[in-house]
Amino acid sequence: MIDFLIIGQGLAGSLLAWELMQRDCKVIVVDNGEENASQVAAGLINPVTGMRFVKSSDVYTLLPAAKHRYSQLADFFKQEFYIEKPMLRIFRSENEFKNAEKRLNNPEYLAYLNGLQAHKTIDTLATPFGFLEQKQTGYLLTKPLLNCLKVFFIAAGSYRQADFDYRDIQLEPSLRWQDITPKRIIFCEGYKATQNPWFSGLPFQPVKGEILTLEHHAELPDKILNYGNWLIPLNAGQIRIGASFDRENLNIETTEQGKNDLLNALNQVAPGLTHATLINQQANIRPCTLDKQPFIGNHPQHQQLAIFNGFGAKGSLQIPRHSQYFADTLLNGTPLPHSCNIARYYETHFTG
Repeated sequence: MIDFLIIGQGLAGSLLAWELMQRDCKVIVVDNGEENASQVAAGLINPVTGMRFVKSSDVYTLLPAAKHRYSQLADFFKQEFYIEKPMLRIFRSENEFKNAEKRLNNPEYLAYLNGLQAHKTIDTLATPFGFLEQKQTGYLLTKPLLNCLKVFFIAAGSYRQADFDYRDIQLEPSLRWQDITPKRIIFCEGYKATQNPWFSGLPFQPVKGEILTLEHHAELPDKILNYGNWLIPLNAGQIRIGASFDRENLNIETTEQGKNDLLNALNQVAPGLTHATLINQQANIRPCTLDKQPFIGNHPQHQQLAIFNGFGAKGSLQIPRHSQYFADTLLNGTPLPHSCNIARYYETHFTG
């Protein structure tokens, strides 16, 4: 008997499957094998974000859980997936500098922020409004991690490559998909959940993002840069920059507009990269949500159907701890935190 059929092998589906398998559950992951948003994503972990420098909700539990999970996976697969690297936050206005100054006077932020500098140039970067250094930041090598997990699922007999069709699900007299009769189906489909006949009523706000990989010969600090967009140094001669933000054109086609917007923003802060060579351009769609919180829980009418989705751009930070929360709910009946429980939308938004 299969305990859980998980639809989607992005970061959410993969880490939830791993969590459940560590608890001796029988799991099958169904995926079409195509590149998903998790594989394209930068995998950034940044506890303090936005123009007002706000700590991520529950960062005290989310960050240790994420680091522990990625360390465990590194030990298991004998390769590193999480690269911890400080981030230089380059201010774009005097207002941003003042907001950062306020946060540095708050003891709750001292573990994440330091080194505030006003009107000072660093290396080859243009920083007319100053900058600060953010700590406990880094990025997840999502594609290698997902590839390793796929191999693991296949070896365990827990993976099936298929184009999933909702019409293949039978709810009565018992739950069935094709030849599998799981106790529960969990949808981890990313933005495709907007087409899910049971969960499309949830207020998703999908966002298209494009990312560039560049080759260069400039001198850069060995740190992540955040200047409205972000820059990740991959090695001495390559960087990734991103991501564009497009709510209107929800497709995975790369565009000249996306490329030019990213390069123009980069050139404002790092003029030495003007002649960098484009070696790759990728696009995909983030499964963002109206209230910026994940969508987790069972369908109100069909308890054998569940969702684990909506992590947006913060999946690398949020998914490890939320996969533990959901596993506790699925196996022990432990209530989910209200902030991520889809029950918060049952009365006013949920029509699925």
